[in-house]
Amino acid sequence: MKISVLGAGGWGTTIAILLKRNGCSVTLWEYSKEYAETLKEYRENFYYLPKIKIPNGIIITNNLKESVNGKDVVVVAVPTQYIRNSFRSIAGYDFGKTVVISVSKGIENKTDMLVSDILRDIFSINKNKIACLSGPSHAEEVSRKLPTAVVCAANDLKTARLISRIFSNDYFRVYANNDLKGAELGGALKNVIAISAGIADGAGFGDNTKAALMTRGITEIMRLGMKLGARKETFFGLSGIGDLIVTCASKHSRNRFVGEQIGKGKNLNIILKEMKMVAEGVATTKSAFNLARKFGIELPITEKVYEILFRGITPHTAMTGLMKRALKKEDEIKKYHLT
Repeated sequence: MKISVLGAGGWGTTIAILLKRNGCSVTLWEYSKEYAETLKEYRENFYYLPKIKIPNGIIITNNLKESVNGKDVVVVAVPTQYIRNSFRSIAGYDFGKTVVISVSKGIENKTDMLVSDILRDIFSINKNKIACLSGPSHAEEVSRKLPTAVVCAANDLKTARLISRIFSNDYFRVYANNDLKGAELGGALKNVIAISAGIADGAGFGDNTKAALMTRGITEIMRLGMKLGARKETFFGLSGIGDLIVTCASKHSRNRFVGEQIGKGKNLNIILKEMKMVAEGVATTKSAFNLARKFGIELPITEKVYEILFRGITPHTAMTGLMKRALKKEDEIKKYHLT
């Protein structure tokens, strides 16, 4: 298999190394020409994945056209908000029979599009040849070969199963799923809830609070996901609850970190400026808030995260607002389904 990974962040680099270990011919594309040269010279991603060697057999390049031409699989590992700008030079490219798989987890602010929709908007891609890889999978752990299970989702189950076979090995297990929209939404929206969990940690609310936010958070993810056409059961899997657990609890979680710093009283712009990597949940909060308003869906945790991040209310004010909402029956999800 000839595979190209577009985006040499921590996760993109980890995916490239994994695929090389699986016997694939791998190209890793880096947006910055200067940093691509650094990666080639030192074979280590100092910024995003330190102390993990990049095998010599992986081709590292800044040439985007060469990266996508003649590949069996192209993996998109660029943060969601940067995808359009990063790929402007090859806009309209026809991928033909190439499988294009996204490992990014977000919703584009300007359009409220999921990554698969963005890619199909700027490229010519067969709808059955596009997929996403999602689930609890921090690069820091996968790169050290710690056992990890994720899901590959595609509209065509054959495509998902193909990716499952290519990516799986003795430490990385990939399940197949044909609910592409559900897997993408789970991966994107859990970042919003992870910010809320981090805020709870930073503000000192306790374990009870975080457990409640996570549990009610998956309910919010299901509400919006089902309204947009996803299947409810997808959110009980690896791309839903699985990814939510690890992102809300892990020391590696960038989104939980942002929330924690906010909970401690730090300024959002300063937090983001000091971070090397992107916390996708900040931008996704805007899109989730807009989609909830557009479709008339109640997402109280998401709304409070939005107000904390962008309207300056305090975590304690937000929490009081959540706790004093009208009491209701626990399971009120069915009414949000399209059917």
